[in-house]
Amino acid sequence: MTPNRVACRPRPVSNITLTRRQNALALFQEFAEKALAAGAAPKGLEQSFAATLQVSPSMWSQIKSSRPIGDKLARQIESACGRPAGWLDTLRKPAGPSPAEAAFLELALAAWRATNSAGRKALREQLKTIAASAA
Repeated sequence: MTPNRVACRPRPVSNITLTRRQNALALFQEFAEKALAAGAAPKGLEQSFAATLQVSPSMWSQIKSSRPIGDKLARQIESACGRPAGWLDTLRKPAGPSPAEAAFLELALAAWRATNSAGRKALREQLKTIAASAA
């Protein structure tokens, strides 16, 4: 007799779950860009956005990574962000880089191309340090 084996496959994520998460992340991106343009410090933006949504920072963190957004929470997020009901459910084309992001990418590419392998390694390490401290 062979033992019962259960296949360990990840459960597929539904399209609505992915769509809602991508749209929620787009709302955060918009929120962050406006806040930074107004002079807000980058630290604390996640908490401020969570407060705007009327959810805990922990809940927002879960939404960003894995927690499905149910109908009630979707309508709450839409309302808090001034969007019509169903906005989170609509598939959108991914937004390209904002003008500020495009300018940064252009600068980063110029710096990357202007240096040797040691300089590129230093650039990469510096960006990793900045990204880790922002998390």
